Amino acid sequence: MRARRHLLVAAAVGLAGLATGQAYAAYQPKPVPVTRQQAFADAAKTEHVPLKLLLAVSYLESRWDANQGRPSVGAGYGPMHLTDGTLVPAREHFSGGTEDPRGDTSRPRRRPRARGVRPGHVAQTLQQAAKLTGASADDLRTDATANIRAGAALLAHYQRRLRRPLSSNPSAWYQATARYGGTSWFADQVVNVLRTGESRTTDDGQRVTLAATPGLKAVRTAANAAQTECPPDLGCEWIPAPYQQLDPKDQTKYGNHDEARRPLSQRIRYIVIHDTEGDYASSVKLAQDPTYLAWNYTVRSSDGHVAQHVKNKDIGWHAGNWYINSKSIGVEHEGFLAQGGTWYTEAMYRGSAELVRYLTREYGIPVDRAHILGHDNVPGGVPSDVAGMHQDPGPYWDWAHYFDLLGRPLHATGGANAGLVTIRPDYATNTVPYTGCDAKNPSAACPEHGGGDVLLHTAPSADAPLVKDVGAHPPNGDATMSVYDFSARASTGQTYAVAGRQGDWTAIWYLGRKAWFHDPASAPAAVGARGLVATPKPGAKSVPIYGRAYPEASAYPANIPVQDLTPMQYTFAAGQSYPVADVARGEYAYSKTFDVSTHVVVKGRSKYYEIQFGHRVYYVKAADVVLRRVS
Repeated sequence: MRARRHLLVAAAVGLAGLATGQAYAAYQPKPVPVTRQQAFADAAKTEHVPLKLLLAVSYLESRWDANQGRPSVGAGYGPMHLTDGTLVPAREHFSGGTEDPRGDTSRPRRRPRARGVRPGHVAQTLQQAAKLTGASADDLRTDATANIRAGAALLAHYQRRLRRPLSSNPSAWYQATARYGGTSWFADQVVNVLRTGESRTTDDGQRVTLAATPGLKAVRTAANAAQTECPPDLGCEWIPAPYQQLDPKDQTKYGNHDEARRPLSQRIRYIVIHDTEGDYASSVKLAQDPTYLAWNYTVRSSDGHVAQHVKNKDIGWHAGNWYINSKSIGVEHEGFLAQGGTWYTEAMYRGSAELVRYLTREYGIPVDRAHILGHDNVPGGVPSDVAGMHQDPGPYWDWAHYFDLLGRPLHATGGANAGLVTIRPDYATNTVPYTGCDAKNPSAACPEHGGGDVLLHTAPSADAPLVKDVGAHPPNGDATMSVYDFSARASTGQTYAVAGRQGDWTAIWYLGRKAWFHDPASAPAAVGARGLVATPKPGAKSVPIYGRAYPEASAYPANIPVQDLTPMQYTFAAGQSYPVADVARGEYAYSKTFDVSTHVVVKGRSKYYEIQFGHRVYYVKAADVVLRRVS
């Protein structure tokens, strides 16, 4: 989302924002008396919980990270993700933004305003665990060892409440694990982690290992609601969004999505990844508001639970570009770009990845970063839209890990000197000095955290200015270091054409110019790739690029207004190259009234190529460019 720096509501404590609130403002690194691995072993022994089970539950919640005492997007703390129910965020998806989420310039621009947004409920497992162990709530927020012991005590408490023995067999704890995570799907994922094992170095340098236990079988009790379109055993819930006429005298006034006949009417080609900028409960209530807007799915942070709101045959209003909306499925994730803490739970990543794996198979969507887009990768449809486009899920979304879970790891497909590169920094060590996480002090540095974006400079030097984006920052284009400003950043998984190399620096073609990023051999920020690139046809000084691939004028029936093909404000000049990610014929989904019988998909003959032109994808006409293969 764009910078929506509103205060978060806090019951019992006055927080100005989860990223800087008093819940961890006083956090000071404490001496670690034991290793993280030993902390798990000690807690398991003290609370009579199987060590492997405790490790698996923690991995699914936090990947064993301490996160410097900062809360997750679900107000959870520490390796065991103990949730503080006194921190209840209340905001809404499009608050403070200028983007029209529907993104159809043939209709009046839509500025949704939520009615009576109230915070949802967050369980107070942190306070409950504090009572069980006698530790203070502050210690459980900031001391990883105390947090692990308290999480183990909470698991044992749930097992006792179920009148089950404190068995040494992890399989005997299934119901208690489901209670800890909130769903049986969570418990199934714990079994999956136990089966495969895991090993990693945490954010504070602790090496933790969980040995695999082959042969374990999940109970698989999670059942999807009948109306949902989900993979088996994900346990999706149906919370429908209303398709409703708002003014009985005016059929052009309706909400909060469009009924359609996809994929018969047009192919579904994209998945758009969002964050909610609010808590789960209030976000799903917004999707039920006929005067607001709706998307297809919402994923909860604490346990990866999925709710579906809009059938995939229909078109949600979520991406801010009607062409993308009409060809995409929107998936919201409970969270905040910056102010809700800077980590997302493993449970949410896994729930989302299981859903997206299913959707890509169901609709034939390519599993790459040109088709699984962040909301921040969606282009403005026309030049005036660019500055108002949203920025979620943000630089802290771990695209590399997400694609690992999708079963498509982001790896090199070309050599060290390939003509294309795929951005792939090491997330844990790639710390960019962003600002803007503190609503009260936007110029203050954000807490240090790994991320998936690299900065782009005008020359091969860290002292050189950032590249300019005249669309995002008219009229001069000057970029900033704000966590919300993507105008001079390339993101993990995105592929670009190489424009030059010099020492430890690599240049790519980006928004019509060379853009340099630090790419030393000792800590590479990209890997080689191969594929097709587009260049202007011989003799052309430059070619136009577009934010949508609409049909030629002659394709429109007489009763449907022709949509303008407005070139964007950028220059694609001779000598530049941009990777081609897809090919499409021009399409426009006309749906101006509530009466679905008037809805028509106009299909043209004009052919377009989708290209990675900047941080966002754009389109060029095939007739304007030539293609060549690079490796």
